[in-house]
Amino acid sequence: MVTDQLIIKNEKEKSTYTKDSTSESPKRSIAKSVSWRVVGTLDTILISWLVTGTLSLAFSIGLVELVTKMVLYFFHERIWNSIKWGK
Repeated sequence: MVTDQLIIKNEKEKSTYTKDSTSESPKRSIAKSVSWRVVGTLDTILISWLVTGTLSLAFSIGLVELVTKMVLYFFHERIWNSIKWGK
């Protein structure tokens, strides 16, 4: 599982991992990603509710948006990882 690979490190990786003012732990990155998706999805639900006037439809739109944005973000990151510019 991807999260296991991010969170669980072998002893060699632990010994070479150093924190500085610009780095953050994988757990923090995951927490930030999840909290941002919650904020984004709640925003989509609210906007959908205001536009449609139907709360059940707004939640349906929010659920679809949650899944599609995570999938799109995954591929967006993979593509950017393959681009050498700025590295």
